[in-house]
Amino acid sequence: MVLNYIWIAFFVIAFVVAVVQTVVYGNTAIWTDIMNASFSSARTAFDISLGLTGVLSLWLGLMKIGERGGMVAVLSRLISPLFTRLFPGVPKGHPALGSMFMNVSANMLGLDNAATPLGLKAMKELQELNPKKDTATDAMLMFLVLNASGLTLIPSAIIATVAGFLFFEVAGYSYFLPILIATFMATFVGLLALCIKQRINIFDRVIVLWGLGLTVFVGGVFYYFSSLPEDKISTYSAFAANSILFTIIVVFIVSGLVKRINVYDAFIEGAKEGFKTAVMIIPYLVAILVAIGIFRASGAMDYIVEGFASFFGWLGIDTEFVGALPTALMKSLSGSGSRGMMVDAMSTYGVDSFVGRVACTVQGSTDTTFYILAVYFGSVGVRKTRYAVGYALLADVIGAISAITVSYFFFK
Repeated sequence: MVLNYIWIAFFVIAFVVAVVQTVVYGNTAIWTDIMNASFSSARTAFDISLGLTGVLSLWLGLMKIGERGGMVAVLSRLISPLFTRLFPGVPKGHPALGSMFMNVSANMLGLDNAATPLGLKAMKELQELNPKKDTATDAMLMFLVLNASGLTLIPSAIIATVAGFLFFEVAGYSYFLPILIATFMATFVGLLALCIKQRINIFDRVIVLWGLGLTVFVGGVFYYFSSLPEDKISTYSAFAANSILFTIIVVFIVSGLVKRINVYDAFIEGAKEGFKTAVMIIPYLVAILVAIGIFRASGAMDYIVEGFASFFGWLGIDTEFVGALPTALMKSLSGSGSRGMMVDAMSTYGVDSFVGRVACTVQGSTDTTFYILAVYFGSVGVRKTRYAVGYALLADVIGAISAITVSYFFFK
């Protein structure tokens, strides 16, 4: 229901801003820009779905091998002590536990393309346990917040995106550690808030031990990478992410051989599911991306950024970070849009500038919340999302605030 109101608000606000632009400033071209944005966004939504088809087919095919080979069951047992407490509605040993673990692991490695199909697979398996097919369960909401918080140990996608920038060598990989801190804070606050909402005992021994273990692990990663020269961070992080990913693929295939299943047929069966899923999410992507495109083309986003700048200036707060705000605001709406904002900030202010580095950190510290909500819920036909939007946005906002805050510590 909340997503419904937000979707309507995008159109209404865009219309009001366009009327103001026309009446006050005489800008009649704004209507053409808005309509062009709507058609362009619809095309983009289809292109994204088309691009996802291959990735979905690949990873759902591999997941089918993992299921039949028994590796998903092994992962389910491994993560079961923690996840059965965070997801009390999911039975022990259920395949959804393994799929969620794979999705969270891919997110931690910053592997956007690999994480999405695994998340869709997990949502499909959670939907099988759902007694009300049109309404999100507590387990689905917890899983969505885990995705929105986006704990990232190795920001592979950010490194890959920015590495090709002309002057990136000047900036180095100094944003790597701030992203780790910001996403850890977002995950901690998001999960804590949702555990309280769902009345999950946060003082349970297993939850406390896992929490402490994760904190020590993140601290160890932070210490290790902070001791490396900047030119080694890229090499080591890329090696870790890609070697782990390919190892998982090989282990899944070998497990299929050990179980004496037809690995190829299993892959094809899973790949067909990936194709069907890609087609299913097209309407949901068109709906959300068109609304966002119109909102942005109307100039409403610019007014919001200017409003924030004036507000923080009035409070006497340093407003130098405001140049990175478009990236932060756009990230919850559109991944490609925020990436464009990030590159624009680096082009305008300089790669080694404070604003450029804040934009990189924010891009890696928040997630595309509305995209996740639309695609994940849309893939299983859930219309009543309950309080998913509020808690997902909470994690998103904490990530953005943490990213900006730690940027002052690291870059000023």
